[in-house]
Amino acid sequence: MGLIKGLKKSGITEKTPKSLMLGAGTIYKNLVWNEEKSVWNGTVFGATSGGNKFTLTPNITVVDVDGATVDTKGLTQKQGETAQLDINLVEVSPESLKLAMIGEEVTSEAAGFTKLATKSVIADEDYIDNIAFVGFLADDTPIIIIMENALCTSGLELSGANKEATVIPVTFKPYADNEGEIFDRLPVYIYYPANRDANTDVTDPGAQV
Repeated sequence: MGLIKGLKKSGITEKTPKSLMLGAGTIYKNLVWNEEKSVWNGTVFGATSGGNKFTLTPNITVVDVDGATVDTKGLTQKQGETAQLDINLVEVSPESLKLAMIGEEVTSEAAGFTKLATKSVIADEDYIDNIAFVGFLADDTPIIIIMENALCTSGLELSGANKEATVIPVTFKPYADNEGEIFDRLPVYIYYPANRDANTDVTDPGAQV
């Protein structure tokens, strides 16, 4: 028994119950911090079903050096990164369809209908200023992930079935600002409240997309 003295059989601590992330999270469009009111402002992107997934992956290159037959500290270099947010939309709107298909609204000959068509060229307005995933810990503390200059790259896929709501899977990826000076990392940011007393309210200044 002396061999396990000081060693824990589990990683559970008193902080564990409050540090569990629960639920599918909420997706926001153009989520920004209002410094004047100390509150988040953003527009809910839409209801989802089946959860959402955020992925951030570094592109790793191993430098080949004679004599080094195993991975060696310092010889592994980062060459950029990729990130994406996979969303399972269950709420359909003209705006979400337009973003998914990289399309635009065109003149409709059918009274009462909005007509959408694909675009042959990606324009600046096809990028969202940012798209955000807001997840919540067990004590309702939010973890906010923001991807700037987001573009839907998955296209549009619709599949209907009896007794089931149609889910539209869409994938957004962030892009470096071509007017900026940073081209070796993506504009992806994670906000974790420094203390549990931080103002974590989110106001929605407009309707859903």
